[in-house]
Amino acid sequence: MRVISGKLKGRVIKGYDIDGTRPTMDRVKESIFAMIQNYLSGSVVLDLFSGSGNYGIEAISNGAKMVYFNDHNNKCIKVIKENLNNANIKEGKVLQYDYQEALSYFKKNNIAFDLVFLDPPYKEHIIENILDLLTKKNLLNNGALVICEVSKELEISNTSYELFKKRKYGDKKVYIYKLINNQ
Repeated sequence: MRVISGKLKGRVIKGYDIDGTRPTMDRVKESIFAMIQNYLSGSVVLDLFSGSGNYGIEAISNGAKMVYFNDHNNKCIKVIKENLNNANIKEGKVLQYDYQEALSYFKKNNIAFDLVFLDPPYKEHIIENILDLLTKKNLLNNGALVICEVSKELEISNTSYELFKKRKYGDKKVYIYKLINNQ
């Protein structure tokens, strides 16, 4: 895996072989970042199921002010820290929580996001729950985007968000939701 655009373009991202993760292919990542390019500069980003940190590192490369990387897997945490260190990235904070603990941490610390990447294990079917928690805990700034990567079989519907974009890539779909008014 490599950073595909921005100031870190071409840098290698380790971690494509971590057990239990599904690295996002470069062509999918490139398409996603083309759709959200205008929302990256100066943004505060959450990569909730970070894996290797692929999404968050790409966001930093394209102008994100701060990225919170979270994963529950010890190997992922080690790889994320290594990737950030190798690229001399200072705009990232690495956390090791399950998703519910992470969201509670952000609520407790009054941290809200402009962009959120959600790529949880497909078999868990927790995207809609996370979308609800993001709004209930007031973790999104007005106009925030939430990028959801799910299996092609899963349909997502959430009335708190406006569907901004939806794309299918082989065995996965990407939904990008926009929060219009934070409740």
